[in-house]
Order: sequence, then C-alpha cells, then structure tokens
Amino acid sequence: MPEGGHTDLIERIARVLCGAEHSANAEGSEEHAGAHVDQHWRKHRNQALAVLKSIRETDHAGAAAGDPVMWTRMVEASITAAEAEVL
Repeated sequence: MPEGGHTDLIERIARVLCGAEHSANAEGSEEHAGAHVDQHWRKHRNQALAVLKSIRETDHAGAAAGDPVMWTRMVEASITAAEAEVL
C-alpha cells in the first residue's frame, strides 16, 4: 500500500478553504468552525479543484527538490479522482 493521506486532496483543500472563510483563525468569525467545516466543505470542491489544477506543474524549488514529472502525475491523478467522484 502506498504511503499517503487517508483523505483525498480535494477534500483536504476544500476543508481548508471552508475553514479559512469561517474560522476566526483566518477570515471568518466563528471561534469553533470545525462543525461548520464538517457540514459545508463540499461547497468548496470546485474551488479546491481549481487549486489542484493550478499546481499540477511544480515551481522551480519543487523541481529542484524532486521529480517534476512524478509531481504532475500525482496531482493529475488526484484531479482525475476528484472529477470522477459523484456526490
């Protein structure tokens, strides 16, 4: 089994975007936004998908640290999985 997160990248990114919008730790006003994020992160899937598409090519620092072709394959696999998922 390959190493990696147990949560899809699309969900993780969507949760961050939702949390940033609602949490007092970011741009929101809710002191405890966790329950809100649990209920509403799916509304941020399209934004999360846009983020994934924007990072399918690594930057110079990433390319210098590893294999940019592998990075692209990994991100594109996450994009494909997200686009195939039916909610």
